Amino acid sequence: QVQLVESGGGLVQPGGSLRLSCATSGITFRRYIMTWYRQAPGKERESVASISSSGVNTNYADSVKGRFTISRDIDRNILYLQMNGLKPEDTARYYCNARYYTNDALTFWGQGTQVTVSS
Repeated sequence: QVQLVESGGGLVQPGGSLRLSCATSGITFRRYIMTWYRQAPGKERESVASISSSGVNTNYADSVKGRFTISRDIDRNILYLQMNGLKPEDTARYYCNARYYTNDALTFWGQGTQVTVSS
């Protein structure tokens, strides 16, 4: 059974930091491209950051470049998102996505973790 379990969300003041984690099981982690998405109320889900199956290549949305860092621990099968300099517009539910590196149709989602940036 495939499981992606996000954690690390919460309430933080503007300028603060959070580190999200996505613990995976039931997949061969090193063969999946991993992506963090987010969805704010009334908005479409958007890609925030992605990392290649090898961990060598990363991509970020323009809105988070220089503030967020995606990484993965191949040995522990965990995906991370370090978020610094948080802004109120970063408030959203953050989701972990796993997509098989040679088959886009094979994809899995976590249930998400809420991040709220507010003073």
